[in-house]
Amino acid sequence: MARRPHYHVYVIELSKDVLLEARFRKNNPGYVDGRPCVYVGMTGLDPDVRFDKHMAGIQANSYVTKYGLRLLPDLYEGFNPMRYDDAVDKEIEIGIDLRSAGFGVWQA
Repeated sequence: MARRPHYHVYVIELSKDVLLEARFRKNNPGYVDGRPCVYVGMTGLDPDVRFDKHMAGIQANSYVTKYGLRLLPDLYEGFNPMRYDDAVDKEIEIGIDLRSAGFGVWQA
């Protein structure tokens, strides 16, 4: 019996201070000054719960813990929930789309 789709992609806005991190800048050579910086992830949890875990340092990305501001649901809500394989693909697709729009993007 197939499980219901319960995976989510999510996008977290990061403070512009993340641009002070050499590794972040190096991974975003096409960043357009003034565009948002974001973290794109996927989870089996509700995105709000996952964001709270990042901010609490629980299985967290260090950029989100240090620079995370808020979720940007307009960039992902229409896709959720989905099957695991679809979420993996959609996370990559969103990251590529945002990078090509000049965003600074980090993905785990």
